[in-house]
Amino acid sequence: MRFFLTVLLWILLLTGCTPAPAPMHLHQIYQRDSIRVGILNGPTSYFVGPDGATGYEYELAQALADKLGVKLQLVSAFHIDELLVKLSNGDIDLIASGSTISEALQQKYRLAPAYQLADEVLVFGQLSRKPKSLQDLDRPIVVLKGSSQAETLLALKTTEPQLQIELNDTDDPTELLQKVAEGKIAYTLADSHMLAINQRFYPNLGVALTLKRQQPVAWLLPKNSDDSLYAVLIEFFGRSYEGADLLTLEDKYFGHVRRFNYADTLDYIEAIDKTLPRYKSLFEQHAGPLDWRLLAALAYQESRWDPKARSPQGVVGMMMLTVDTANLMKVSSRVDAAQSIRGGSRYLQRMLDRLPARIPMPDRLWFALAAYNLGLSHVESARLLTEKDGANADNWAEVKQRLPQLRQRKYYRHTRTGYARGDMAVYYVENIRRYYDTLLWVDERKQAEQAQKAPSPQAGVATGNSVTTKAAVKPGADAKKSEPKPN
Repeated sequence: MRFFLTVLLWILLLTGCTPAPAPMHLHQIYQRDSIRVGILNGPTSYFVGPDGATGYEYELAQALADKLGVKLQLVSAFHIDELLVKLSNGDIDLIASGSTISEALQQKYRLAPAYQLADEVLVFGQLSRKPKSLQDLDRPIVVLKGSSQAETLLALKTTEPQLQIELNDTDDPTELLQKVAEGKIAYTLADSHMLAINQRFYPNLGVALTLKRQQPVAWLLPKNSDDSLYAVLIEFFGRSYEGADLLTLEDKYFGHVRRFNYADTLDYIEAIDKTLPRYKSLFEQHAGPLDWRLLAALAYQESRWDPKARSPQGVVGMMMLTVDTANLMKVSSRVDAAQSIRGGSRYLQRMLDRLPARIPMPDRLWFALAAYNLGLSHVESARLLTEKDGANADNWAEVKQRLPQLRQRKYYRHTRTGYARGDMAVYYVENIRRYYDTLLWVDERKQAEQAQKAPSPQAGVATGNSVTTKAAVKPGADAKKSEPKPN
């Protein structure tokens, strides 16, 4: 109610001060019952995944549409220039690019409240020599024409005249990073969050230098638009911060990619090619309602896909089951790959089923993975600590901040289960999420290559396509009592 009162106040103020020759921007949105959002296709903004439309910017835009009570109409493109034309012509209401905004664009368009900050980093291939300064660069830095990165480099050119700059108007930021990874170009300048996402797929991408820090990531509005939609965005982002919605969303897309390990990612991608094919059919056979690729990612975290793996703590096998867990899951041989995978899959599903039904996906899955590692009772203790702090105990992003407290006596002495290595459970879940994302990408790329002979178009991906979307939430299951932990 306060939200709409705020909007009404803005309307009254504006209409009282100046005449309105045309309907207010917000009024137009309500009249057509939709908000038209220009969005870039890419891993940090919007793409069509196995379960439909997804992406950080997409979910933000959907949340705004839900707040307004209107439909979300996406207008997708591969280059921001296409969206800028549509914004200037009044064909879309705003642009959600998911990238830093150049000063030139800030002069021509209106900047909505910034909701994220990113560094501009010089990216090189780690198989090449790392430059220590701009003076070390012997090849051009390739950036997108008209981007904030291009503006940064052109400004540096006045003090670094030797700097070689190549302006690209055909690729997108992800494609430029891919070209660096493949050695086709030597350097590019990228937003730090864009790099973090792509390092899962191209582990040899590295940061040589940081040229700009803490640059705003924000949506763009028409320069001449009235304040009605801008006022809504102030309220929207303000409430998102207060309600931890942005924290949750950032954790979903970026929280697990901040801890990048070059050597580990390289080993993992190699293992996908050389080791995984031996066990892929077993993961597919025993996944049940789970995605077999998630189960495979869990197994890699546990044993590096070694069916005879052993730990000093006595956990054994592909899924590293304890004796108690193996007995519970009817596993007679923990070193038998098929039995271990079947037992691990059933145990993870058991953790999912025992969590409160109100916890939505994907948070529910992250809690279940933490319980697989730490035990459900310890996860429940962390949820109680979160609740005592007045935070949302059903939100993984909130709970993972309290899990490390289980190491500290002043916190764990107030819990029923006592001390636990909660910080390791956080790393455990984040590792699995990274492995899962990478495996999804590798597997889907292979499928796409196989389907090239008979490609089928995907709705909402082609440049300039307009798509009306609606979000969906997977149901959970009832909570049950605690079970023995596997490791």
